[in-house]
Amino acid sequence: MAEGSIERRLEELGIALPKASDPAARYANGVQVNGLLFVSGKGPAGSPAGKLGQQFTTEEGYQFARQAGLEILAVVQSELGSLDRVKRVVKLQGFVNADPEFEEHHKVLNGCSDLMLDVFLEKGLHARSVFGAVSVRNNLPIIVDSIFEVEE
Repeated sequence: MAEGSIERRLEELGIALPKASDPAARYANGVQVNGLLFVSGKGPAGSPAGKLGQQFTTEEGYQFARQAGLEILAVVQSELGSLDRVKRVVKLQGFVNADPEFEEHHKVLNGCSDLMLDVFLEKGLHARSVFGAVSVRNNLPIIVDSIFEVEE
């Protein structure tokens, strides 16, 4: 892809990235090691509070996961200077704050996965795992952490 192509792709998709949020405690937003960028867990904008299967539906969770993905991309852009330095989305890991009876965690994380595929096309295809959580910080509905292969 040509220089600036991911930013152009975001424009085509009508996506404006937020400013990268600050870490919630004493850790880095991202750490780059040996061609990999590890991005700390991010939740959806606006800090909605509640559990999937109680306060929120699967469809709302999907949108929250997409928002978390936008937060992740904002951090990646901030850390790397350009999303064009992303060679591959390697892995997404989601922690869904869910009622014990909730069973659609995978459908929730699809919100973030679909975003990565929309933005990076074939480079957005990634490994992933998703877990139901009894609780997460600030009672967010989802937190997603991620790993990207990047150009040094």
